[in-house]
Amino acid sequence: MAYLQVTLQIPNENRGAAAAVYQKYKALFLETIADAKSKELLARDEDVQVLHGFDTVENARRYLASKLFTDDVVTGSKPLLTADPEIRVHA
Repeated sequence: MAYLQVTLQIPNENRGAAAAVYQKYKALFLETIADAKSKELLARDEDVQVLHGFDTVENARRYLASKLFTDDVVTGSKPLLTADPEIRVHA
């Protein structure tokens, strides 16, 4: 199992909108991305994390280059952020 962890700096006033972006694309992610296994939203006091589960590290990295991630998720989230996302892949 591999995980893609995306950490987002989102102020409290934008967290509802960020959750809406997450909900909008969660099912599409699970249905259309190769070997996608899970997607979870973790809201913490200091940040918001989205944890994606995959079969392999290669598929996690492939998702980062996908149209769904680059055109939809990033575009929808970018106006809500106060800093660039921190992206990590874990095996």
